[in-house]
Amino acid sequence: MMQPSRPFGMVLRASRTIPKDVIRQPRISYPERTFGSRFSSSSTGSTSSVGQSPAPERRWSLMRLGLSVAKYTAFLIGSAGAGVLLIGGSVFIHDAFTYSEKHLDRVPVSPLALNPKLGGPKNLPIAEVNLDDEENEECIRMAGKPRLVIVGGGWGALGVLKTLNPGDYHVTVIAPETFSTFTPLLPSAAVGTVQVRSLVEPLRKIIARVRGHFLNGYAVDLVMSEQLLEVETIESDGKKKRLYVPYDKLIIAVGSVSSTHGVPGLEHCFQLKTISDARNVRRRVLDNFETASLPTTTPEERKRLLTFVICGGGPTGIETAAEIYDLCQEDIVNYFPKICRKEVSIYIVQSRDHILNTYSENISKYAEQRFARDGIEVVTNARVKEVWKDRVVYTIKVEEKDKDGKIQKVTKEVAVPSNFVLWSTGIAMNPFTRRVSDLLPNQVHRKAIEVDAHLRVVGAPLGTVYALGDAATIETSVVSHILELVDQADKNKDGKIDYNEWKIMVAQIKKKIPMAGPHLEKVRDMFERYDIDHDDSLAINEVATLLAELGNKITSLPATAQVASQQGKYLGHKLSKIARKEIVLAANGISADVGDDVVSKPFHYHHLGSLAYIGNAAVFDFDGLSLMGGLAAMYAWRSIYWSEQVSSRSRALLMFDWVIRGIWGRDLSNI
Repeated sequence: MMQPSRPFGMVLRASRTIPKDVIRQPRISYPERTFGSRFSSSSTGSTSSVGQSPAPERRWSLMRLGLSVAKYTAFLIGSAGAGVLLIGGSVFIHDAFTYSEKHLDRVPVSPLALNPKLGGPKNLPIAEVNLDDEENEECIRMAGKPRLVIVGGGWGALGVLKTLNPGDYHVTVIAPETFSTFTPLLPSAAVGTVQVRSLVEPLRKIIARVRGHFLNGYAVDLVMSEQLLEVETIESDGKKKRLYVPYDKLIIAVGSVSSTHGVPGLEHCFQLKTISDARNVRRRVLDNFETASLPTTTPEERKRLLTFVICGGGPTGIETAAEIYDLCQEDIVNYFPKICRKEVSIYIVQSRDHILNTYSENISKYAEQRFARDGIEVVTNARVKEVWKDRVVYTIKVEEKDKDGKIQKVTKEVAVPSNFVLWSTGIAMNPFTRRVSDLLPNQVHRKAIEVDAHLRVVGAPLGTVYALGDAATIETSVVSHILELVDQADKNKDGKIDYNEWKIMVAQIKKKIPMAGPHLEKVRDMFERYDIDHDDSLAINEVATLLAELGNKITSLPATAQVASQQGKYLGHKLSKIARKEIVLAANGISADVGDDVVSKPFHYHHLGSLAYIGNAAVFDFDGLSLMGGLAAMYAWRSIYWSEQVSSRSRALLMFDWVIRGIWGRDLSNI
């Protein structure tokens, strides 16, 4: 029988008497709807959610994103703060433990160091003992080693000091400057792209590796018979004083000076070979811009002040022109009156057909096109005639029509008003290099001292005097050794050289002059070409003709930092080998002075490429491969120079300079 239905209220009251664990809650199902579907449905108008508050999921997503950002921001700020505290604490601890008050009450000094004896041809003091030769046991031991004297503090000297084995020699370095300079970046220092302090390294710190000594002075003369080097020093009152420095082995690495080419008026020019040169160039460049910005300066004078003339189209001249252009584009235009930038003119006067003529033709043309686009005027096939205080005069051959209408070349003089002229046109002998060359009758080269393949000075006592870098040039004359070569190759002593004897001679030439090797690959062809009478042998006159023409084909090594550095490293390794094998050489009756040929092969130059900066771009030339580009090539150029720095200190300073220049620009103060 069916129960009558009860009101809804009665059901609620009845449910109160049922135990809670018996009651089952009904399961209510809702259609699933995603966050995206809810919004898509609302956008189509299928729901009535318009005007409602954002969904809870969206609010939670925004809150989680905000919390993540806050968390990582706090982490970064905390890490930076911790890093600053860590660095500051490390510096504090370093200063606390490294600072000490050293009391040097008794320092042993030899009486001969305080009062050197007089001697030599000019009866000058002889520095046989240094002030620090008896400071400790190590110094006393080093004082008994062979004396190695290095004249100069450039790339060649650094190469020797880096590779020389410490403890093998009693080393003394003599240089007019107390620091070594990274010369390839001098154009950058001349306009403030980098600071000069970033390009120098104290020589005393470099010499400390080999426990050497340093004398601040100039080498002026050489007494080979007594193995004495005459040095000129400057005392505190400005007076010059000379003394002798004894040596067992002498390395001449004094570099070179700029060639004048007989042009008058070069006293009005700037050069760029030293730190002082870079400072002088920078001072003049900024002075010109400051004077040009004055309201009292006439338009003609302003134009003259802002005309920069570079004499020479080599790497130094090209990079200086590019750096001046960058200075104008990046700093002058922002901080000086705009007319100062508008009136700037940059000239490059080059005597050859192209700038960068030692590079590939593609690189030369690329640089010329780049400069033409930047408004830098390149004048080729021109020679500077004279330099005045207010102008430069150069001559150039131009084609003109004569009265008959024929085209002929005439020499034309051009005067360029300028208040800045940079002279960078080749090298000449350093005064000490010229003195050494004059002492030896067989030294005939006009620009450097001739050395053999082992870098020994030709004509000097064997194994005692070496020269490298810009101060030296490896001999290329083969015909001067004709008698020695014929004597060694002519086995049957008939006065002629047959083909087998010619092969022996070729081997001797390659050993004596390695740079002749590439020109002696086709041995049979050369023999047949110079066998004029076709008797299958070479007479002495035929050999002389062959050797003379062979010498003309050999090209001297360029006067670059790369060559000097490789020669220095080669010489440092070789001298260390001689010192280590001194006992073995003596047991075989070979003196250490003539042991070069025994312990080491002749010097071979390995070209690592040439590079140059041309204004927010760089060019590379390596073994026929040319690379030209913009910022990527420029950063590659910077990376190479950065890696070639002498120490980590100079690398850090150079990196800071580039960063500072990129963020805040160059320092325009004239100090």
